[in-house]
Amino acid sequence: MTDESKEVERIDRRKLLKRAGLGALGMLGVGTVYPMLEARMCQLSRRVVALPKLPPSFRGLSVALLTDLHHGPFVPLAYIRHVVDLTNSLKPDLVLLAGDYVSVNPRYIAPVCKEVRRLEAPLGRFAVLGNHDHWESTSESKVQLDRAGFELVDNRGTWLRRGSDRLRICGVGDLWTDHQDLPSALGDADEDDAVILLSHNPDFAESVRDPRISLMLSGHTHGGQVVVPGFGAPFSSSKFGAKYLGGLVQGPACPVFVSRGVGTTGPPVRLLCRPEVVLLTLT
Repeated sequence: MTDESKEVERIDRRKLLKRAGLGALGMLGVGTVYPMLEARMCQLSRRVVALPKLPPSFRGLSVALLTDLHHGPFVPLAYIRHVVDLTNSLKPDLVLLAGDYVSVNPRYIAPVCKEVRRLEAPLGRFAVLGNHDHWESTSESKVQLDRAGFELVDNRGTWLRRGSDRLRICGVGDLWTDHQDLPSALGDADEDDAVILLSHNPDFAESVRDPRISLMLSGHTHGGQVVVPGFGAPFSSSKFGAKYLGGLVQGPACPVFVSRGVGTTGPPVRLLCRPEVVLLTLT
């Protein structure tokens, strides 16, 4: 090999290494930046859910489900404002919040409640608390949600009525940080009634055997937050692994819809697990 060809080979090798290095840096950048971007890529998830006992006048009812907003150092108020605007654009009949509105510090409670106060629904707005709300301040969370015009249904419920038809909206306290009084939540509902139960933690479904519950709505698990292709979510905050990571699943006594949530906890990242606003149509 001549000296000239050796020099050409060295130049080509340097170019190849440079390109490989730039490619690696690009992949590293994508791998680092994209999960942070996906954490703000809130999508609308529309689902039709059949409730056999739903009275005729409530068929077609639209329910906006929001959970795990987690306003705090990593989930800014501007993002929450966008989520509220998106929800209002759907014009839901009913808004249900399934807990965990803040993270890290109780000073975030009032601002996030001020934003969700703008949510609109002609048939009402109902909420339960999640574990983070209790960890930061149970009393402040209750006060601020009440000021925001939400009816708290932790261990209680209420009836929506249309003529002679009725639909029960109720909830239980968080599984980790509160108690669960299901009889008080269900009240005078009987087995012919349609009942929607809010429980922040979907694991509560595993202990429920009451046939009066038509549908349970939950959050808490964030869909795992990070999903690895070919493997799934390495982490779940549920005792039951991937069962309650997201979507409509069957519990022992009733179907459970689990939202992936709006915000994040821990590192502000999501991977193949976009945040969501859920719009359920009941039939």
